[in-house]
Amino acid sequence: MKHPHFFGYGSLVNRNTHSFTPIHASQITGWRRVWRRAPNRPAAFLSVIAEPGALIDGVIAPVPNDDWVALDAREFSYSRIAVTESVTHPAQDVRDISIYAIPPDDAAPPDKDHPILLSYVDAVLQGYLREFGESGAERFCATTDGWDTPVRNDRDDPVYPRAQVLTPAEKGFVDDMLLTMRAKVFA
Repeated sequence: MKHPHFFGYGSLVNRNTHSFTPIHASQITGWRRVWRRAPNRPAAFLSVIAEPGALIDGVIAPVPNDDWVALDAREFSYSRIAVTESVTHPAQDVRDISIYAIPPDDAAPPDKDHPILLSYVDAVLQGYLREFGESGAERFCATTDGWDTPVRNDRDDPVYPRAQVLTPAEKGFVDDMLLTMRAKVFA
């Protein structure tokens, strides 16, 4: 039986932030990751914008019981967009695939009052390290726009509700990548 799937390109790549299974490493063409904020969120999160020729890594997983309600609630502020033909994946039971994006009319550039949360970056990069290795996590950073956004260091007191505990090696990798991307981390 075929099921609807979602394409995850941020925290959904980290298996520890959800219970959706099975997960399949995948790629999507024609989309690029960007840091954005939505009017009803206190921080910046990842979104995607259409960009011909762009390619990003991510994962697909089936929507539990073919019911989008729980996933739509997790991804509030985002619109669900059909992208079936743009995704390359190994899964056999796929009926269709959707991606979540902040609608362009609702998206705003992040700022110091709506920064990226380090606890969110930690969860995302931990997922990419575990699914795609260091080269995949580096590719994540290179294929994401907006690293000039302020990053709030909330690692010791996470604001992000699905924050993860990183190993010392994972923390070191994240911190090194933030330096490489010239992110402005503040306390």
